[in-house]
Amino acid sequence: MSDLWVYGYGSLMWRPGFAYLEVRPALLEGFHRSFCIYSRYWRGTPEQPGLVLGLTPGGSCRGAAFRVAAERREEALEYLNERELCGYAYAAHYLPVVLEDERVVEAYCFVADCGHRHYAGDLPVEAAAAIIMDAEGKAGLNRDYLINTVRELEGNGFVEPELHQLLRTVERLTGEIESGSGI
Repeated sequence: MSDLWVYGYGSLMWRPGFAYLEVRPALLEGFHRSFCIYSRYWRGTPEQPGLVLGLTPGGSCRGAAFRVAAERREEALEYLNERELCGYAYAAHYLPVVLEDERVVEAYCFVADCGHRHYAGDLPVEAAAAIIMDAEGKAGLNRDYLINTVRELEGNGFVEPELHQLLRTVERLTGEIESGSGI
């Protein structure tokens, strides 16, 4: 059995939750990150769903590749599948990612299932921001998920104009609420 590579593009980058030997910047071609999955547990509720990231076709995505020791492979897969596949619109795939040293490895990752009932699709910024503003789930505010994602990306030198625009819109809405009756 060989080591396992896991590709993270959202919360897995700052909170992987599994033991790994190393983490490296990685590029996935053919997909981009998007707030396109309704979250009815971690970042929302069934009554007030939030939005979380998914990989959708087109473009490319900079993220992180985690190398898991062969003897921890099954443990990591079990954890990841329970975390990412329970109730969410993801499909697990092994896809090639390019590491910073230009090696290509097959990495386990989660791609948005466009046919799933929790798939939100490509929402306009204002609509996505409104959902994120009002949502909170077991893992906390949906806004924190967005903020943590943008901070992690910036910390790794990744620039995502779409996510920055979404964050600016959420910040504007937060300011409007706080200058009014408050939250």
